[in-house]
Parts: sequence; C-alpha cells; structure tokens
Amino acid sequence: MNRNYLILFLFSILMTVSGLASLPPVDRDESRFVQSTKQMVETGDYIDIRLQDVSRYKKPIGIYWLQSAAVALSGEGAEAPIWVYRLVSMLGIALAVVGIGWTGTKLFGANAGLAAGLMMAAIFATAFEGRDAKTDAMLLACCVAAQGALAQVYLATRRKEPVAGHLPWIFWIAQGLGILIKGPVTPLLSLLTAAALFAFEHDWRWLLKLKLVRGVLIVLVIVLPWIILISWKSGGAFFQEAVGKDMLNKVAQGEESHGLPPGFYMLTYSLFMWPFGLIAVGAGLQAINRFWDDPRLRFCLAWYIPFWLVFEAIPTKLPHYVMPAYPGMALLIGWLLTLPADQANAPLKRWQSWLWWATAFGVIVVSIGLAVVCVAAPIYLAKAFSWWSIPAAIAALATGYLAFPRQLQVPLGRIAAIAVGAGITFSLLFGVIAPSLKPIWLSPAIKAAVDANRLCDTTVLASSPYHEPSLVFLVGTSTVLTDVDGVAKHLLADPACTLGLAPVTDEQKLNELLGGQGKSAKRLTEIDGLNYSSGDKLALGLYRVAP
Repeated sequence: MNRNYLILFLFSILMTVSGLASLPPVDRDESRFVQSTKQMVETGDYIDIRLQDVSRYKKPIGIYWLQSAAVALSGEGAEAPIWVYRLVSMLGIALAVVGIGWTGTKLFGANAGLAAGLMMAAIFATAFEGRDAKTDAMLLACCVAAQGALAQVYLATRRKEPVAGHLPWIFWIAQGLGILIKGPVTPLLSLLTAAALFAFEHDWRWLLKLKLVRGVLIVLVIVLPWIILISWKSGGAFFQEAVGKDMLNKVAQGEESHGLPPGFYMLTYSLFMWPFGLIAVGAGLQAINRFWDDPRLRFCLAWYIPFWLVFEAIPTKLPHYVMPAYPGMALLIGWLLTLPADQANAPLKRWQSWLWWATAFGVIVVSIGLAVVCVAAPIYLAKAFSWWSIPAAIAALATGYLAFPRQLQVPLGRIAAIAVGAGITFSLLFGVIAPSLKPIWLSPAIKAAVDANRLCDTTVLASSPYHEPSLVFLVGTSTVLTDVDGVAKHLLADPACTLGLAPVTDEQKLNELLGGQGKSAKRLTEIDGLNYSSGDKLALGLYRVAP
C-alpha cells in the first residue's frame, strides 16, 4: 500500500517535469502570480501583494508564500527562473494524486486507489496545471485532503465504526490552507458534498464527528493572522477587491471576458479529462445506477455533481474551475475495478448510452485534435517541421485508442498504459513542441534583445504597446508599460542608458517626439512575433537615443 503511494508520487512528478524549465512564462495569469511573488522577494514584504505599483488583491497570500519559499530554497533570490516557481504546482499535483490514491484505497482497496491516482496524474487538466505557477494545483491538493478525510469520517459513522483521530485534523487544516490558497473554494466543495448527502439521507449528525468547534478554531489560527495584517496594511482594500469585486463579479456576471453560458464545462470535458473522460463517464453512469445501495458511491457523486452544477451556473467560466470535482470521478474508475465483470459491464439505460457515445465522440475528436496540433503548430507558427511531432502524434492517437474501451470496466494494466501514453504525449507537447514555437514567445525574445543591447547596469526598458506581465517578470520589475509618447519621454529622461520598445510602424512618430529635443531614435534590433494573449501580430523595434 505504501509502495503504491510512492509510485503515484514519483509518476506524478515524472508526468509534469518535462516543460517545467523549457516552457517560458505563460501570460497572463501565471506571469502575474510569479511577478507578484518576485516583488515580495525583492522588497521583503510578505504581507502585501503587488504587481509593479498596483495592488493585486484577487487571491489570498498562500500561493505567494509557497512560491517565495521555493525561491528561497533555490538560493537564487529574485533572479530565480520560472521553473522554481512552478515547483509548487508540480508538488501540488503530486500531493493531490497521492491523496486520491489514499482516499481510493480507504474506500475501495489498494488497486482502486492506484487506478484513481494514475488517472488524476495523467489527465490534461493536471498536466497543464502542474506546469503552471498559479493557485489551482495546490488548491486541488487541499481539496483532495479535505474530501478524503470527510469521506472516511462519513463512512466510519455509516458503518458505526470509530472515527480515526487524525481525520478531523486533516480536514480542518486542509480547509484553512485551502482558504489561504484560493478563498472559499475548498469549504464550498465540502459544504456542497455534505448538503447533497443530507438531501438524500436526511441525516447531518455524522458531521459532529468532525469536532466542529475545534475545527473552526484551527481554521481561524491558520487564516486570521494574515487577514488581520493585510486588513491593516491595505486599509480594508483587500476585502473590497477580493470579495466585493473579484468574487462577487464572477458570481454575478462574466468577468474579464470569461462570461459563458451553462454547458461550457460539458463541452470542454473531453479535453480536460483526456484521455480518461470516457472511462470516467462509464464508471459514473454505473455508480448512478447503484448509489442507493452503497454510501461510498453517494459520496463520490456528491463530490462531483453539485460542484459541477454550481460552476455551470456561475457566469464566469474557466476550464480549471471545476478541477476540484474531477477526483470524485477518478474514485469511481477505481470502484468499477472492484466489481465482477458482469456487474461492472451491466447494460446502461438508453439516455446513459447516448451520453456515453457522445463522450466517446469527444475522446476521438480530442485525440485526433492533439495529434494534429503536435504536427501542425510548428509548421503554422514556427514555419518548420518538428521531428518530435511524429512520436507525439502517435502517442496521442495510441492513447486515444486505448482510452476507447469495448467494456465499461477497464483493467488496471490498461489504465496504467493509458496513463503512460498520456504522459508521453504531454511531455513532448509541453516540454518540446510548445517551447519550440518561438514566434509566440515574444517576452523571452525581447529579454534576449535587451540583454544583448544593455547600455548600462541600470538600463530600464519602456514598452509600447506590448504590456504582457511576462515581460515584466523576465526583463525586470522596473519595466515601464506605456504608450509611444511614454517611450519617448523615457528615452529622453536618460539618453545614455534607457531602452525603448515600440512597433516599427511607430518609428517615425517616435523620431518626431524625440526630434523636439534635438534627438533621434536608433533601432538596435527588431523582434517579430505573435502576441497570443491578444492575437496581434507584432513587429517591435528596440530603440535607444542615437549617440
């Protein structure tokens, strides 16, 4: 059993390590998080959260502290590369995978736990989030720990067995840490799970086994010190921004162009659960047919369905928002392994068969789509064929084939083979192919140009109109994001040392602005590429004041 946990931990690390260093900082969320952490390291202020001179009060402090700890352990300080920040996400996914293995083992047995853990380590959602230095990977770890403890408390009371003393501690510590990572998401998941169970069973007394008073005190001890400090430091602005604007806006209306109608998560399910989406749906449908007979199935479905429905109803939608629900499906894959073959593969109802075949279509589309992206992206974006595209495309198609089973019950060996195939696909896609798409990685190209043409140790860059946070992270916190007029003023303020970045098409205007002071711009180099955040093709010139 302990060996399984080690296998899952190492497998998860192996799944996410490729691309950790080779993939440049991704705009915009990841770069905002890592830049804010970098400024904490630069200033020594580990209470306030800022992005350059602007307060960043959308999320609590937890992820910034964890990334700061990773930076401190690296010994590189504010110059730490992006992979150091991403170590936190890689660890978060690994802990979540082990947590699912632990929960599955306690609920359904060792093989079920291993299968559930392999599935969580090998889906697109965790493969991406494990390489992305944001909140969601570590949030998943907190959710899994809390839900795993909650499941065991629930089942122990249902079986009239004593509740292990460590389970309430795990539950409440995970809640406190989850709140520090991403506010109310972890408590919301547990509340929805408990509410769904109450709706079916009309019994809430098992919740008393969680030692509620002591638990709330534990959460307050974890959360309250920083809440007090940031409230004092920000003059109450943190709550106005995080709760009054960020959270309520997401619930009331689509925020930051992410407003989408219900059904979005159904449409993106096949990609973000690839390659296990079809296998998970089959297990989930069988569980729905049996949940009255087995409290373990009720818990797994209560974990998944209410959370999913709530986030379908919230206008603001991003694919990773529903990731805390996925472990409920992973556990059901493990459960199906424990049944005799004739029971596991019992015929589905008509509506269930339609849903299964619709998901099967999704698996086919995503498998072919990933293979096409692996081959076509380098040709279209980098104007070059990558030989790594061939094994990546083959791995995607082979994995998709294995993930299209003839029966609902999939043996553990095949689940492991699917997970390995997905790992090969993701390692080549994120670790080799994506980093090779040089035209979309403008910020690293700009940094290289600035380093090659740096005039002084104190050189500061002003950029127009390219304002991506990855540029600030790579080139320096003091980077000025402005317009062409601002670039001209910046160059004139310190002609011997400063550099400016502006579209080549604005070169004449830049020279006119400098000409008023008897100066002119010298173009040192040109950087061409695509700003994938906005979709704009850019030809940017790096300028200095002509000597």
